[in-house]
Amino acid sequence: MKRREFALAAAAVAVAQALGVAPAQAQSVGTLKMLIPANPGGGWDQTGRNLAAAMQSASLVQSVQFENKGGAAGTIGLAQFVNSAKGDPNAVMIAGMVMVGGIILNKSPVDLSMVTPIARLTSEYEVVVVPAGSPHKTMADLVKAYKANEGAISWGGGSAGGTDHILGGLIARAVGANPSKLNYVAFKGGGEATAAIIGGHVSAGISGLGEFAEHIKGGRMRALAVSSPEREDGIPTLREQGIDVVLGNWRGIFGAPGISTAQRDALVDLVKKATETAAWKETLSKLGWTPWFLGGDAYKAFIDEDIKRIGAIIESLGLKK
Repeated sequence: MKRREFALAAAAVAVAQALGVAPAQAQSVGTLKMLIPANPGGGWDQTGRNLAAAMQSASLVQSVQFENKGGAAGTIGLAQFVNSAKGDPNAVMIAGMVMVGGIILNKSPVDLSMVTPIARLTSEYEVVVVPAGSPHKTMADLVKAYKANEGAISWGGGSAGGTDHILGGLIARAVGANPSKLNYVAFKGGGEATAAIIGGHVSAGISGLGEFAEHIKGGRMRALAVSSPEREDGIPTLREQGIDVVLGNWRGIFGAPGISTAQRDALVDLVKKATETAAWKETLSKLGWTPWFLGGDAYKAFIDEDIKRIGAIIESLGLKK
């Protein structure tokens, strides 16, 4: 065997050992255990299940076991993952910017330093919607009603301290209202939030565009604004409507506490290959997500900086109790 061939074979064995599979199976994990720390129907659920489908479409994994554990911006699921998955190279968890804010706001005893950053996956802008039957036809209508009686306008979205909540606070501050008095209604999952918005149980809703896209297209919700720098799907931006706010949301994947660097790198490679599949690219297009891959140490450095950034925003908005 030539030296280069031997090196490649040795690398394949190392990856296989890191994932706990035989060398002949180095390109495929047996069973991947995926914790989604939110109820079904939301952005994390969409991310995890579509990523798993991409892995399976390319035969990168043989099967995926899902568990949804919602509540407290994902920190309940995070605590379970920290306590039950230690050292397991085939256990992963979906999370993102929402959890960063939730950890701060909930004063969580567990945080992202206790798990292993694998890869940042996507970026997505937020959308502000109202029920189809709402009297508010434009963002200006909603802001006018909000400023007339702040408490009377309720804003539904994901967990307290998450991206949806932060966007509501930034909008409030931008229009001259008090962010700390925002009547924000937090839901454990995208399914609950969607039902509440469509049913008219809240005045307005905030979430990632991908979560509400089919309901907007189906006429069950009216989109008033997106938090992007430019229009998306023909929806006007907050900025062009006189509200100087731009905010993006990221989602990523984490490995278990206590896995080795080799095991982490094998998971980074697995996820990267999944994001290069046609199935994943189709998901990005369908849900309006922007690919934003960052793996390993670079992803960890990004998270450390984002914790500081989100903490400063929450403090400035007076959302921290």
